[in-house]
Amino acid sequence: MYQCGGLEHTLSRRSMLGLLGSAPFLLRPLARRKQRQVLMIWLDGGLSQLESFDPKPRTAFGGPFRAIPTSVPGTHISELMPRTAKIMHRLALVRSMSTKDNSHSVGVGRVLRGDPVNRGVDYPYLGSALTRFLPNESDLPPYVWIKPGGGGFIAQHAGILGAKYGALALGDGKPPVLVHRPAGLSAEADRERQSLREAANARFKGRREGAEVDAYDSSFALAERLMARKAVFEENAERKDVERYGAHPLGRHLLRARQLLEAGVQFVKVTSFHWDTHCDHFRMHQDMVPQIDRPFAALIDDLHERGLHENVTVILMSEFGRTPKINARWGRDHWPEAWSLALAGAGIKPGVVAGKTSPDGAWVDESPYDAGHLFHTIFRAVGLDPEKLEYENNGQPLPVLREDMGPMKEVLA
Repeated sequence: MYQCGGLEHTLSRRSMLGLLGSAPFLLRPLARRKQRQVLMIWLDGGLSQLESFDPKPRTAFGGPFRAIPTSVPGTHISELMPRTAKIMHRLALVRSMSTKDNSHSVGVGRVLRGDPVNRGVDYPYLGSALTRFLPNESDLPPYVWIKPGGGGFIAQHAGILGAKYGALALGDGKPPVLVHRPAGLSAEADRERQSLREAANARFKGRREGAEVDAYDSSFALAERLMARKAVFEENAERKDVERYGAHPLGRHLLRARQLLEAGVQFVKVTSFHWDTHCDHFRMHQDMVPQIDRPFAALIDDLHERGLHENVTVILMSEFGRTPKINARWGRDHWPEAWSLALAGAGIKPGVVAGKTSPDGAWVDESPYDAGHLFHTIFRAVGLDPEKLEYENNGQPLPVLREDMGPMKEVLA
């Protein structure tokens, strides 16, 4: 018996045990909010730093667009990003990325794997690496990739970690296919089928290399988890949110990413294509930059309003930038020597600008950073110490990150 506000309430022993037994379920949403999460926004092909975060108006390579003030005094960005300018006090800019590889085929893999020293080793992509080491209390797939085109399970992102840490790709942001059990198949019959499959796989794996079987088993295990939580992946956005984020693919996909983060997915990657502007660059960026400006600003505002910024780290980037020099087709080509990215959220110091480029934007003048520095920074931002972690490759230990690089201390909270 206990008293509350002068009223007496009596609880039976069974009721009290039932209440205590439900406590973990009552506390789970609070625990999940403390789980560290990451959102990577990948503008595939190469966003121009000069038409986004590092404009150089009235210079030989500056282009036709103005630089506008932001909510951080003294910091200006392109006029193509007016909404982002208003939330600059919630972002950290890095204007001195210098990654050297100027081809997509090499640059993408190098950047997304953190520029590993040993390129002969299949290092994992960032999403797989982080979900390998971060504690995860969610029963959802830890790594979800929202992309244009088709979906499926992408085991290759996991590299040496194995298929367990691969990415679930949602093609065009749509729910996974075949997550409903056929109407004529009972749960008991389904379980018997799975047991038979598992036994056959174990026998097969006992005499052969297990990588392909592991990938196969991981895909089935993932399917079971998706079936249990299929409601999370249904498209149910409110109209007002669609209007704020934009009805174009990138807007819809970033809104989808916010919903998945709210549900507890640990790492969400959103990809947008067609940023490789070798011709008609200025018209294309005039059309495309607003498509990231609008939902990105809405997303950052939403994370703050919902308290998610305290546990979600956000990265907005490409594999490189665009050349200061404008080519004969009015385009900008690949330029890894000096480009920009933006960070926000958990572990990131807001309102700062790291690094500096030359007055014409061609070269890094201050604090050059490579992909290895970026990985060190993200690991630290989410609370991981890479010096205490290691991979295993054929029985041999491997450093998780480059030992000759460190974090960008200016942008860490």
